[in-house]
Amino acid sequence: MYLLLIIKAIVIGIVEGVTEFLPISSTGHMIIVGDLINFKDPTYRKAYVDMFEIVIQLGAILAILVLYWNKISGSLKNLAPGKWGFKLWCNIIIAFIPAAVIGFLLDDIIQAKLFNSVTVACALIFGGFLMIFMEKKYRRGNKTNKIEDVTTGQAIRIGCFQCIALWPGMSRSASTIMGAWTSGLTNVAAAEFSFILAIPTMIAATGYSLGKAIFKSKIIMTSPEVIALVVGFVVSFIVALFVVDGFISFLKKKPMRVFAIYRIFIGILVLILSYANIIHA
Repeated sequence: MYLLLIIKAIVIGIVEGVTEFLPISSTGHMIIVGDLINFKDPTYRKAYVDMFEIVIQLGAILAILVLYWNKISGSLKNLAPGKWGFKLWCNIIIAFIPAAVIGFLLDDIIQAKLFNSVTVACALIFGGFLMIFMEKKYRRGNKTNKIEDVTTGQAIRIGCFQCIALWPGMSRSASTIMGAWTSGLTNVAAAEFSFILAIPTMIAATGYSLGKAIFKSKIIMTSPEVIALVVGFVVSFIVALFVVDGFISFLKKKPMRVFAIYRIFIGILVLILSYANIIHA
């Protein structure tokens, strides 16, 4: 059972690393794949699995710190009021607040009602069609091509769009990128702002999840569970390092319609598998 848990942790870690920054929903894919490999088997305790799926996302976020370290460290050296680093992080905080507040207030409801394959499939399909519409309507002609040039108004709009990602399957990356499109950001600027915004968002989500697991669910992890968590964390970090770099290169040349089509296809497939009782509803 210990070896099986480690294997499942590696699989979920790979899924997280691949999907965290692509506009296809990492949480949604972890829920779907978790159902397929029976990761939520009672043996592993639902509270532990819920915490696992949140915490390993922080591993993927660390990839952003590595890949964008020069820009992040440069911004921290320019945090004085009036400098570009101060403006950037003020906008990141502004964009972070809406989803943080709503997520905190509705977390229990979201966990109880929306964390299943059917609701994820619906979000994937809806989000796929929304991406096609948004990209066609807003992306062309956008002028803001540097995240340092994002305005407060643009940050507020992106932050409001991030709230849509509280529906598992919508994708935090897709939601913030669509918000950035409507705000006038180019593809690359939209993706980079989304990446940086993920840092405080996922640190907060991980901290909240760990606190909830320890103090509310009173989880005491066994040694295999701790090792599985560390393995999933490391795997997601390594995989994300490669995926983020490739995604940015892709955005410089191609539209994002391919991800929207993929979402719609996977969503329909999951609904079919759910109807056939191959995966849990």
